[in-house]
Amino acid sequence: MATTQLDKPKGGGLGDLALRTLRAMPRAWNRFWRLVALYMPKRLYARSLIIVIAPMILLQSVVAFVFMERHWQTVTQRLSQATIADIAAIIDMMETYPHDADYANIIRIAQDRMQLKVDLLPPDPLPPPGPKPFFSILDTALSSEITRQINRPFWIDTVGNSNVVEVRVQLEGKVLRVFVRRSQAYASNTHIFLIWMVGTSLVLLMIAIPFLRNQIRPILTLAEAAESFGKGRPMPRDFRPRGAEEVRRAGFAFIQMRERIERQIEQRTAMLTGVSHDLRTILTRFKLQLALAGGKSETKAALNQDIDDMQSMLEGYLSFARGEAAEDTGRFDLDAYFQKLGEEAQLRKCKLSTTLTGDPTVHVRPNAFARLMSNVIGNAFRYAKTVEVHANHGRGSLTVTIDDDGPGIALDKREEVFKPFLRLDEARNLDASGTGLGLSIARDIARSHGGDISLEDSPLGGLRAVIKVPA
Repeated sequence: MATTQLDKPKGGGLGDLALRTLRAMPRAWNRFWRLVALYMPKRLYARSLIIVIAPMILLQSVVAFVFMERHWQTVTQRLSQATIADIAAIIDMMETYPHDADYANIIRIAQDRMQLKVDLLPPDPLPPPGPKPFFSILDTALSSEITRQINRPFWIDTVGNSNVVEVRVQLEGKVLRVFVRRSQAYASNTHIFLIWMVGTSLVLLMIAIPFLRNQIRPILTLAEAAESFGKGRPMPRDFRPRGAEEVRRAGFAFIQMRERIERQIEQRTAMLTGVSHDLRTILTRFKLQLALAGGKSETKAALNQDIDDMQSMLEGYLSFARGEAAEDTGRFDLDAYFQKLGEEAQLRKCKLSTTLTGDPTVHVRPNAFARLMSNVIGNAFRYAKTVEVHANHGRGSLTVTIDDDGPGIALDKREEVFKPFLRLDEARNLDASGTGLGLSIARDIARSHGGDISLEDSPLGGLRAVIKVPA
């Protein structure tokens, strides 16, 4: 039998709603954790403190709530119940033996046996009710017990004297006034439990926080050593793997990695030095043979120019491959370097303006950084008439901005020009030597310092190069 639209089971709408709710729960959960991560501290030490302190505070809050709700309130209720029972017994004795005019024996028994100070007042109206304390278990417990056991007009004062509670009960022809010690009707030693709980937690935190700091310090030291190595700086002399086993393993792995990288760089540098020596020897032999050989001077000049170009290209290739990683960091004086730039600008007949903000001395690898600056600024001298250089040194960072009024570089080519051996056929060729390694070497040096180079549009109409390195 075919099933029509009317024969379909109902409830599909609720099922779809439940399905959509289940699908939305992971997204809501992920959104919640992203929000938590946004406001969480970023440093490991702060997060570790939260991991230690938050469960302790949560546990103490739960324990304190349970203690206040169950133990403290129950004990106070029982003490108040016993105290009001004594007062009710005194009232029963007064009503049972009314022949005793001044009730001297009853007052004596109350004071000696029940620790209650009892007075009889004239039948004046009871005082008006005073303001109730914001949080008082005692006031609530006494009021409920007097209503249940005595059931007569009463007035209590739990706010006045901190050590004594005053209770007044309206009787026939008199008013019974009773002074009760607060400790008889109230669990007054509760604060001792709270003090011990909080004090013990503080002592444990004072022990845990330095221990936690000692556990995190090796991680921070390892991070500083890795950052220094990434910037080409020497590793701190006092660095050695410490801390937990996992941290020590990471430290030893970093040391082994660093040694392998340095050994590889040394091997590559030694190999390239040998190759450079052999090729220079061959090029020198070519020059000598050309000098001794006869022939037209024009042909010899062209061959000599080819040899010079080959030697220049060889130096560019070796410089790019070798880098400056073996050089130690030192002081680099920007003022002195800018003076040299001024002399070079005069020789190239370029208009140069330099400005410096902050400390002129920076800590970099001097030779490598000088070559970085020379490659970028020399390129601006080559293709522009006006060059502006601004250096800003502050907060552990150096930013050098070079603006020129040259032809510039197309936007889609600004990232490609950093590739090795790439030459532009447009109006601006970045390397007059023809190797296409000027900006490649510059970026390699900048990144070996932990920085980078970016190209932008210049306000002068040409190209802006921004160099950022930690210093």
